[in-house]
Amino acid sequence: MNKHADARKPLQAWLTEVEAATWRTPQEVLERYPRTDFIRGGLAVFDIKGNDYRLAAQIGFNRGTVSVLEVGTHAEYDTWTL
Repeated sequence: MNKHADARKPLQAWLTEVEAATWRTPQEVLERYPRTDFIRGGLAVFDIKGNDYRLAAQIGFNRGTVSVLEVGTHAEYDTWTL
């Protein structure tokens, strides 16, 4: 788990915020995380630790759920098949 140890605190901060959030629309996500990219539906890609890492998550707006699919560097992001 030490591969990306420098991302641990920023990821924990993101997780804490997401657990407290009640997002109902993509716009509500963008109000807090304006650099988020929505690929399709509720599939969102967040910048973590400035712009060092990417986090892909499926957001179930109707259910109030967020499922993390992938976390990695930008180079790793380029290999994901989302």
